[in-house]
Amino acid sequence: MSGAGDNSEGEVHFRVEGDLAVLTFDRPQARNAMTWKMYGQLAEHSRRLAADRSIRVAILRSVSDQAFIAGTDIAQFLAFEDGEDGVRYERQIDEFITALEQVPCVTIARLEGWTVGGGLAIANACDFRFAATTARFAVPIARTLGNTLSAHSLARLRAAWGLQPVRRMLLAAEALDAPTALACGFLQGLADGEALDAAVQGLADRVRVLAPVTQLTVKEALRRLVVDDVPAMEDLIRQCYGSEDFREGVRAFTGKRPPVWRGR
Repeated sequence: MSGAGDNSEGEVHFRVEGDLAVLTFDRPQARNAMTWKMYGQLAEHSRRLAADRSIRVAILRSVSDQAFIAGTDIAQFLAFEDGEDGVRYERQIDEFITALEQVPCVTIARLEGWTVGGGLAIANACDFRFAATTARFAVPIARTLGNTLSAHSLARLRAAWGLQPVRRMLLAAEALDAPTALACGFLQGLADGEALDAAVQGLADRVRVLAPVTQLTVKEALRRLVVDDVPAMEDLIRQCYGSEDFREGVRAFTGKRPPVWRGR
């Protein structure tokens, strides 16, 4: 999915305006599909947010209205050789998401278009989410790659969406619309255009004046309630990423053809 030309690996920009930080995902030619470079920048920005207690709110957004983040760049999976590569990848994603969850300031995701796979994990790591009425949410790996998620990723999704919507996204490869996400409690609100920006800014203005120690301790307590004591499931990750079906899914996706699943 990454190609030649400027910005082919994408950027995650970071700017600070007083006590407000804005992180902008910038790879519109690939709907912001995350490259290793972009994941590394997200980790760097998370460390900066953790270190600077003068920042009270961080807003995560896209340069495009077509997608917040359309998952991880699938071409990167061509280098995977066995299930251990999948285990290492899922551990690394968990580390990126944990770092974002643990920033002390309040985080707000502004979502338009598609929020998919790893992009959904990043949005899910934020404290609040606002979306355009046309936004869509999906983890279509049962249709595309034939891979799986870590136990921590599944626990986070279940906590934010509820069990049955997660089944719909993962087992049936169903994309859920913005009203469904709002009804599940995943979204704080729906709006379009300038009203979406106003809704995000309005919440930022409300939370930035509240007690920061209360906010950071509640954030961390809620995170621990979700991810502590999650059972070990790396055997399942090895089974999935080590399968012929996963290799077929990656080849089919990058070759722009339908996969042929063998069940092995």
